[in-house]
Amino acid sequence: MKVTIDIDCTPEEARAFLGLPDVKPMQDAMMAELTDKMRENLSAMDADSLMKTWLPAGLQNWEQLQKAFWGQASAGKSSGSDKS
Repeated sequence: MKVTIDIDCTPEEARAFLGLPDVKPMQDAMMAELTDKMRENLSAMDADSLMKTWLPAGLQNWEQLQKAFWGQASAGKSSGSDKS
């Protein structure tokens, strides 16, 4: 024997019937807080602050970084020509 019962109700009605708490106010508060945090973080992602974070502090450090890259590139080039 197979019995099927269809209940047509909203989630709020089912929650009240089963005695479960209404978490909608808590969800709304958490979403508002999450939205505020995301806005704060997005304001810190402007191009100027990203460049200051990613690149060396001064021009001298930038030149040293370029020299290190060129040194590695030329070392790789010379070691590649030794194999021929």
